[in-house]
Amino acid sequence: MSEAAYVAVDWGTSSFRLWLMDRAGRVLAESRGQEGMMAAAKIGFATVLQSHIDAVGAADHLPVVICGMAGARQGWVEAGYIDTPADLASILQRAVPVPAQSRDIRILPGIAQRDPKAPDVMRGEETQLLGALGTDGEALVCMPGTHSKWASVRGGRVERFTTFMTGELFSVVSRETILSLAVANADEAVDIQAFKSAVAAAFGAPAFAANLLFQVRSGQLLYGGSAATARERISGTLIGLELAAGLGQDGLRDRSQRGITLVASGSLGELYRLAFDTLSVAVQCIDSEDASRRGLSVAAKFLAANAIWTL
Repeated sequence: MSEAAYVAVDWGTSSFRLWLMDRAGRVLAESRGQEGMMAAAKIGFATVLQSHIDAVGAADHLPVVICGMAGARQGWVEAGYIDTPADLASILQRAVPVPAQSRDIRILPGIAQRDPKAPDVMRGEETQLLGALGTDGEALVCMPGTHSKWASVRGGRVERFTTFMTGELFSVVSRETILSLAVANADEAVDIQAFKSAVAAAFGAPAFAANLLFQVRSGQLLYGGSAATARERISGTLIGLELAAGLGQDGLRDRSQRGITLVASGSLGELYRLAFDTLSVAVQCIDSEDASRRGLSVAAKFLAANAIWTL
């Protein structure tokens, strides 16, 4: 087995992922949990981290690099933001040390868009961008999630980005509105055609979003249909709205015609691939976990190259 060199952590709002890495950026062991920022704030960030470090058997001297919500204002140590236009390389230069720890722990900053007409922030996704594109890449990037991000990157610089609350809206709409009746007891079957039709309808008429969502219930009452079909129509409508905005932003339309870099994984990644295919938009797919690990690996190598760490 390769010798362990450092520990990489992606610390989300509700999830925690840790990898024991060697010098080449290969994963030697991993540990996952639900102790995201919200839980860790109650348990203690140092306690949560140490429990997962113990789970992978990391030596006491190994340094740790962290991205995500541990660097938020409500997190462990605030890591601040790099303002757009933001060079991805500058993220590496602004890693914040966690004080009073027995090992060297660094938290990467996020990116802020300080535009009064479009204020926005990202934390964690900047590391995915770094892993997906490197420090000099160029792409229009879609990163699905609870809060999906679309980022325009040129020459390794994040020019602008936009956040869409697509995942959170799906959760609220399907659980807290009248549409909860339509999706009650839905099975695991996926109605692909219903999803694609909903994507196309929302993309073509985004101003009718509220009406399209209500049609999920009215159509079911008048014409029948399964709970799974209703769920797919809600999902397709919300994702279609996101794509209408993401692909229609000023300055991005020409680039979107050349394709999108989709950073996603699992079933959510499959849904977005299907949505883009429905609209005949080409995508280059990169697994989001791979992107996060690669970004953390780039950060670790930078810290070592600048004599901040010894790997």
